[in-house]
Amino acid sequence: MALKIFEIFHSLQGETSRIGFPTVFVRLTGCPMRCTYCDTEYAFSGGSNMEIADILTKVAEFGTKYVTVTGGEPLAQKECYTLLQALSDASYSVSLETGGAIDISPVDKRVSVIFDIKTPASNEEKNMLWANIDYLKPKDEIKFVLCNRADYDWAKAKITELKLTEKCPILFSPSYHDLKTEDLANWVLQDKLPVRMQIQLHKILWGEKQGV
Repeated sequence: MALKIFEIFHSLQGETSRIGFPTVFVRLTGCPMRCTYCDTEYAFSGGSNMEIADILTKVAEFGTKYVTVTGGEPLAQKECYTLLQALSDASYSVSLETGGAIDISPVDKRVSVIFDIKTPASNEEKNMLWANIDYLKPKDEIKFVLCNRADYDWAKAKITELKLTEKCPILFSPSYHDLKTEDLANWVLQDKLPVRMQIQLHKILWGEKQGV
């Protein structure tokens, strides 16, 4: 069973509760969404087909326990569910970065799902599969990438409306080119929100480029 892989690389996890951990990233090619702030447009096409066994061999070369499957949108390739299971079977600590538009219910329960809720400014809110919320586990994480104050207020309302704090930890990220980090920090503090604010460590360390 093969998947189209854009790149497999070793770096520090730049986001989520795993921030700073040496991690192998398996980036799948392709994405059906076109978020305004996308920083991985280069992975919309290209890459090469790899059998799952070969992916596991490549991952093992880096000698780390943490693996993140990302994209693009990795679940756009249906074989991704099998890859996630295979990585979990190999005793890796696996996380999945998904944009929220594709069913997460088949994802292996050992996998930590990083579930990106698309805000109005992303221009992809319309494609959210809200039923996915029901399948989130306590060890999963919900991420909002915020472009402006309107996005922030919308996200606050969604937290209340969907009772997201009862599901799993919540992450607020400022869109890299759109929202000042200090503005978001001040809003979170002023409103005493039960969220974790995060910035992208890998961009601070290496800037915007592939393979980090």
